[in-house]
Amino acid sequence: MNPIESVLKHYPMLLLDGALATELENKGCNLADPLWSARILFDQPELIAAVHHDYFTAGADCVITASYQATVQGLTARGLTESEALRVISSSVTIAREVRDTFWKDITDRRNRPKPLVAASVGPYGAYLADGSEYRGNYGITRRELSDFHRSRLDVLIATQPDILACETIPCLDEALALAELLREYPNQFCWISFTAKDDSKTCNGDSILECGKQLNAFEQVAAIGINCTAPQYVGSLINKLRSVTDKPIIVYPNSGDQYEPLTKTWIKAESHACFSDLAKNWYEQGAKIIGGCCRTSPADIANIAGWLRGANSLP
Repeated sequence: MNPIESVLKHYPMLLLDGALATELENKGCNLADPLWSARILFDQPELIAAVHHDYFTAGADCVITASYQATVQGLTARGLTESEALRVISSSVTIAREVRDTFWKDITDRRNRPKPLVAASVGPYGAYLADGSEYRGNYGITRRELSDFHRSRLDVLIATQPDILACETIPCLDEALALAELLREYPNQFCWISFTAKDDSKTCNGDSILECGKQLNAFEQVAAIGINCTAPQYVGSLINKLRSVTDKPIIVYPNSGDQYEPLTKTWIKAESHACFSDLAKNWYEQGAKIIGGCCRTSPADIANIAGWLRGANSLP
């Protein structure tokens, strides 16, 4: 059953978590590594569990696993055997599920919210390359090669039984279609697909967001379409464009507003930030049904969104 559809039948919005990497750094992790946050899966998995717990406590209805940059290819390049790499990838879902199940045992945590979901992150091919190409998309490989790359990770993630797949930070329509077509090999599995965008109408690769929405609308297993890891100022326009071409729920979880430099892997802090919670409320009013945060957002941001969401029983 489509898990997003199940939640939205009873609740006005599904609230996602925020950034994982920022919170791991706040807990003392050094992420200067081609594996990024995936390295913490085998170095300090208890810290990933702690971040998931922080987001559930803040009010998140869904956490995204630490598998964004965890691929068989990337892990074996670091010296792990294939079986060890598969165990690491699988552990990302296991950790999140265990934290969710323990959290949900406390009856006081259940008020006015659905049982939280675990979304298994499926990062783009560019994340494996670790050269910033998830913000360009010009990989120079075929759609079939993209499918072959993603298949081994999907095999193990789906076997570990997440509630949904988060195919996220996708820079180009071609990779999105590769993932949507590949999912047909797993007929009972649903996903969302969220793109990175360079402005208010195009993906980072330059594909029209209108065309992305039109083409993905035909895939039944794609449960939601949207945007992540994108500057907040573009989100409202992107929501409106997607709503004009798809009847699927719109998902948005942009960055905080700081500017990322992918080659140096550093952030340039914005001179001023609009309140992220206020922006999220605007996105909800514009039609987004699944909202959270990406890079540089925090449990405090999610708690602020939960504040107006949980208290707004009359939301349409």
